[in-house]
Amino acid sequence: MGEIASRAQLRMSYLRWALLTVPLIVFLGFFAGQLSNSGYSNAWFAALERPSWFPPGWLFGAAWTVFYAMMGVALALILDARGARGQQSALTLFAVQLILNLAWSPLFFAAHQVTAALWLIVAMLIAAVLTTRAFFKIRAVAGWLMLPYLAWLVFALALNLEMNRLNPDAERLQPGGSATQFAV
Repeated sequence: MGEIASRAQLRMSYLRWALLTVPLIVFLGFFAGQLSNSGYSNAWFAALERPSWFPPGWLFGAAWTVFYAMMGVALALILDARGARGQQSALTLFAVQLILNLAWSPLFFAAHQVTAALWLIVAMLIAAVLTTRAFFKIRAVAGWLMLPYLAWLVFALALNLEMNRLNPDAERLQPGGSATQFAV
C-alpha cells in the first residue's frame, strides 16, 4: 500500500499524454503539408522530373500519418517517464527534430528550395538519430517507435538527393511557361 499511484493510474497518465501528443503531432504534420501545398496538386512539384522509383502520391500521406502517430506515442512514453534521467534533453531533441521536420515541406514545396531542403533532411536525420538514441535510454519502446521514421528519413534523403540531381534548375522552374509570366 506504499504506492503513490496505482498501475491503473499510471496507465491513465500515459494515455492522457498519448491522447494529447498523437493528434497534435499528426495535425502539425498535416498543417505543414497543407500550408505548403505539398504533393501533386502543386504545379511546381508536378513539373519536376522524378526518379523511376518514386512512390505513388497516396503513400506519402499514409506513411507520414503513421510516422507522426508513432512519434506521438513515443513522445507520450517519454513525457510519462517522470523523473527519468535525460528526459529534458530527449524532449529538447524531439522538439528540434520535429521543428526541422515541419519546416521541410514549406522549404521544398512552397519556397522551391530543393538543395536547401536536402540539407534540412540531413540536419533532421541527425537530430532524429540523436532523439531516438535519447529515447532508447529512457524507454526502449519509445526508441523502437522512432526507427521506422528514421528509415523513412533515409529514403526521403535519397529521394531529395535524386530530385536535386534530376532537376538542377528546380529553384528557377516556373510551371506554365512564359505565357503566365509577366515582366514589368
